Amino acid sequence: MLSTRVRAVAFAVGGAFPSAERWKQHLLSEPPPAETPAVPVLVLQQEEYADWLAAQSDERQAYLAAAGLSTFKDDKLSLVTARWAFLTKNASSLFAFSSLPSRLPTDTTYALESSLPLPPTAALSWGLGCYSFDACKGSLTRKRNEGAPPKFASLVVPGACDATDTATALSGTFLCRDLINAPAADMGPAELESATRSLAAACGASVSTVEGEALLQGYPQIHAVGRAAADARQPRLIDLTWGEEGAPKVTLVGKGVCFDTGGLDIKPASAMLTMKKDMGGAAHVLGLASMVMRAKLPVRLRVLVAAVENSISGDAFRPGDVLVARNGKTTEIGNTDAEGRLVFADALVEACAEQQAPPALRGASSHGWPWRQACAEQPELVVDCATLTGAGRVALGTDVPALFCNDAGVDVAEQLVAASASEQDQVWRLPLWPGYREQIDSKVADLKNIGAGPYGGAITAALYLNEFVEAPEDGADGGPGEAAEETAQPPPWLHLDMMAYNTGSKPGRPEGGEAMGMRALYRLIERRWGSAAK
Repeated sequence: MLSTRVRAVAFAVGGAFPSAERWKQHLLSEPPPAETPAVPVLVLQQEEYADWLAAQSDERQAYLAAAGLSTFKDDKLSLVTARWAFLTKNASSLFAFSSLPSRLPTDTTYALESSLPLPPTAALSWGLGCYSFDACKGSLTRKRNEGAPPKFASLVVPGACDATDTATALSGTFLCRDLINAPAADMGPAELESATRSLAAACGASVSTVEGEALLQGYPQIHAVGRAAADARQPRLIDLTWGEEGAPKVTLVGKGVCFDTGGLDIKPASAMLTMKKDMGGAAHVLGLASMVMRAKLPVRLRVLVAAVENSISGDAFRPGDVLVARNGKTTEIGNTDAEGRLVFADALVEACAEQQAPPALRGASSHGWPWRQACAEQPELVVDCATLTGAGRVALGTDVPALFCNDAGVDVAEQLVAASASEQDQVWRLPLWPGYREQIDSKVADLKNIGAGPYGGAITAALYLNEFVEAPEDGADGGPGEAAEETAQPPPWLHLDMMAYNTGSKPGRPEGGEAMGMRALYRLIERRWGSAAK
């Protein structure tokens, strides 16, 4: 998955692209052998601490007072005789235990103990604290680490935790983070396709792609945005399918801008520093797909990733150009740095029909788009994930993705918000406000790709995408481009505009790529269509 250049570095420290299941060495399903028993970690919550302290011997109370624990102090860790005591205000908080893998001695296995019930998130919390991205560390790090103990401590999974559910969440999260954290030079469109194929091979899915000049025959805006990149980094639409044909159809769409210079409307240097993360939407849908497939949820899953690099060359698309999308709608380019919505437009038109057009029908020489005749069956849910706008971050900050939906998706959006609260993976709904729709009207084309000013940018971007969430046309009884029946409605559509990146480090949330709203989406799909048969 990594390029030859960085693979050489990665192999120098004993591995290539990291496994998304490396957390397993730190979460054990069985206790260690009797000769090396797990060291207890006593979990003490605020409401019980005073009673517990009063029950200790005078000697132990004096020891705890010397350690500054004569009163409860949140997140304190102290060695008390043969076990550790960990004080936490709220053990149910997702990241309550995430600091422990790096704070406790790492050459030992631990077991959590508590007089109060342990939360079902305890193992997930521990596992999230075991993440680091070290694939690009080289010989200097290897020399420093020779003979060193493991980087993280290990835990016996508490009985209160669902080990399978924990494994599903951790593997998906590690994959999502890893894809975002990989350097852009080693995670271009071709490498993103390779990552998708590796995931598909592991889970029994199939993958097809349309790339390079072939995109002109059906996905022209993906081609336009990505055509300036080098030959080895040509744009492509990656299409993964999995599941039984008759199962409910769920389609995920990910923005895969593997690096964003801003195009001819070039970004300032400081704004480019984290632009390897602009494929974070693709990382999210692949991480989510990993969770769905590994859990064998009873759905027919389709994942579409529009993978491009927004580069600068003599062939780059320009401000003032007019592009034509897969459904024939035209867009005037107001800013080449608003490129994500352009590639999404083609992908969303494709996403609104579960069935791909046969290759013979993909050619199109005019706005008639004859291949649309074959797209007559829409999914029950379309979800897209994208690092789309800075305006979304201004509205909600960096940790909370903005959620938009069409009219058909209102109920499912409400379910997602509820799931995000229960999963501690918050998303927040913003309005798809029709009053701003006129801002994306163009004098020379059907649409333009930016709003009229600096305000409401997340909403105008979502309104642009909404133009491509359509009921599929049914040309079975007529010619190319025949209008859909009046009763046809677009599928329920959810759009998540996210940061996909931690700007600083906290326990369980190291600086770098981050999964945001992904576990909530998984829980939504699981609750809506059921778990796999046991």
